[in-house]
Amino acid sequence: MKRAEPFGCGIGPAFEVIGGKWKAVILWEIHGQARRFGELKRLVPGISEKMLVQQLRELEGHGLVHRNVFHEVPPRVEYSVTKLGATLNEAMAPLADWGERFAKAAARAAAAAGKPVK
Repeated sequence: MKRAEPFGCGIGPAFEVIGGKWKAVILWEIHGQARRFGELKRLVPGISEKMLVQQLRELEGHGLVHRNVFHEVPPRVEYSVTKLGATLNEAMAPLADWGERFAKAAARAAAAAGKPVK
């Protein structure tokens, strides 16, 4: 069992919940509407099915994502953001804006230096 870490500020607990490569992206993709698993798989390029399942379960466990199972044939599952998850998306919006500005500035700097842009 993971032991509780003491944090000096709120960044620690926040990154503990959304840290890693995929969680913030998944949460961002479902902020506007509920998404089915296959749809999320297409919207998050590079993620494996196993990783997507794992990340969705962890987000659900933290109360950020709601999993709605429709008992029909064929079975259907949709993932949507909870109220708590929506507040996290609101908090991430300025960070996303900063990331876009940083990426553009880095691309300009790389172009000016004659380096290939990633």
